[in-house]
Amino acid sequence: MHRFIAQANVDHFISLLNGDDLTSDKRTAITKLLLAELDKLANELDHLEFAERKAAEGRDRVTRARETCNGHPFGTTEREQAERLLVSCENLQTVLEDFCHRLRDKINSAAGTIYAGSRQNLIY
Repeated sequence: MHRFIAQANVDHFISLLNGDDLTSDKRTAITKLLLAELDKLANELDHLEFAERKAAEGRDRVTRARETCNGHPFGTTEREQAERLLVSCENLQTVLEDFCHRLRDKINSAAGTIYAGSRQNLIY
């Protein structure tokens, strides 16, 4: 049950972070909540498939955001908004890829622990 709730929360926070109407403070707060939910999933190795799927979906989002951005002329309001969304998608993707990397490290490590390290750099 806890796994389902954590995965649903991850989906919800990702959808919020993909919006273009968040202030920097709200984006930071939601990213922290996302990291907390991902940490809940980090204790079980079977969550790697879920994490890999979210990272793959994120790569698709980054590609679409980049294509949208490139579809607008430089100097337009639409281009500026698309660039902000692209940066947001890329930052979220960094968080998702880091989580996948930590899970893979856990699988491959003899000790079986996840390196949590400082993730302050991941919060944008």
